[in-house]
Amino acid sequence: MRQLARYVAADALGPTGTNETQQNLENRKRAHLMGNITIIGTGNMARTIGTLAVAGGNTVEVMGRDQSKADNLAKALGGGATTGRWGAVPAGDIVITALLYDAVVPVVVEYGDALSDKVIVDISNPFNATFDGLAHSEETSIAQEVAKVAPASASVVKAFNTIFRNVLEKGRPNVFIAGDNAQAKAGVAAFIESLGLRPLDVGGLKMAHWLEGVGVVTVGLAGNGVGHWDFALGVNEFTG
Repeated sequence: MRQLARYVAADALGPTGTNETQQNLENRKRAHLMGNITIIGTGNMARTIGTLAVAGGNTVEVMGRDQSKADNLAKALGGGATTGRWGAVPAGDIVITALLYDAVVPVVVEYGDALSDKVIVDISNPFNATFDGLAHSEETSIAQEVAKVAPASASVVKAFNTIFRNVLEKGRPNVFIAGDNAQAKAGVAAFIESLGLRPLDVGGLKMAHWLEGVGVVTVGLAGNGVGHWDFALGVNEFTG
């Protein structure tokens, strides 16, 4: 369990899929209208999503409380990635909070009106201390709590929380998303497609609670039935 705790605390979760051909990836890049993305955070998931975003043709801005870490990450991402000042208005239309769960709501409060008219994407998992349940006892989610404190003009989407980082780096997983604003979800779905991934809408923002539960199930599978981290949850469609 100590090994499990070290892995999960390091940053993220995930589902798997098959690798796309280089030609398919190039087709996706050409079809995708370049997006403007801001990543708040400088950890492992910030680096992984940022790398995919740059490769997918998106404009990427990095914000971190430690400016030197933000500068170093932007430099490592390449592709013209820039850094913004902590707490300033993000340049991206989509703002990804790549933070541990207990920091997400406080950071959204701290940014305040700087997040007006933005789409805020929460990717966190509020695991309890033993990684077999959620840290909150109510039927809520970090994304729903973010919606309570975010500016009224902002939209909140839950995404990426069921994907192990190592799988996200090398596979083509399904990315489950939840949110109340259809236009915001469409924008996030287009961004996900630009990464060569498959977005799957699970419904309104209240479904974020159940996505966080899926995160717990995924960790449970990694530690028990599957026994390793190189897998993902996804959807297969059958006809006939």
